[in-house]
Amino acid sequence: MSMMSELRDPVTDADLDAYVDDQLDVARRIEVEAFLSARPEAAARVMSDLRTRDELRVALAGCKGMARPATADAARRLERGLARGRALRMLQRAAAVAVLVAAGWLANGIVGPISVTKVVASTQPPVYLEEAIRAHRTTIIREAMSSQPEAPDYDADEIRAATAIVMPSLPKDWKVRDVQIYPSQFGPSVEMAVETRDLGLVSLFAIRPGTFDVVQPTVAPSGEISSAYFQIGEVAYAVVARSGVRDLDRTAETLANTLY
Repeated sequence: MSMMSELRDPVTDADLDAYVDDQLDVARRIEVEAFLSARPEAAARVMSDLRTRDELRVALAGCKGMARPATADAARRLERGLARGRALRMLQRAAAVAVLVAAGWLANGIVGPISVTKVVASTQPPVYLEEAIRAHRTTIIREAMSSQPEAPDYDADEIRAATAIVMPSLPKDWKVRDVQIYPSQFGPSVEMAVETRDLGLVSLFAIRPGTFDVVQPTVAPSGEISSAYFQIGEVAYAVVARSGVRDLDRTAETLANTLY
């Protein structure tokens, strides 16, 4: 009989939270680890929480005395609160980043290989938006070439497995016409051409820009092209359409909401 079938009780979200917070006995930790070994998505979420917890601990240990007592205490409360509700995980990590930035801690020297930016939208469009517009223009060229077959078969799970990019859920009236994986300076990106009722042909672009950030949907007009970009954690997205399209920010917000 496998270990998965010998669990004392079903593994719940509370067990996963307690696992991250070091609140389980050894026997239950083994059962939770067996549960996670058969569920890659749950394991990825738990690993993200563990990393966040450890980043905070490293920051607190490495910068003792650098931050005001109130700031350090806030970071400790964030660490203890990581296991209080999985629906708030992204907001907790964003808050943790804000605490570290406010304390004046340099992310590259403290929290590991990824860089951390302030949790506010920059006044300048992000660099990855240029990649999104370039990919959109390439898609338009492909649309006009009969020798370039479209690839409308869309498998979100396969894309996630190949690129570590989670794509938003699409509105029911959107029809996928082409999906391509393009190279970029940040690594693989996903370019999806979609036919929509209200916006016409648009591109949904996704990429891992190498930074952790939380950016609300922001419109960035650029000549004959309009785009709305947003970022959730380590993945950034852009909706690119022809110039003058209305409510592009609302469209981006709708897509962003499917990722929480």
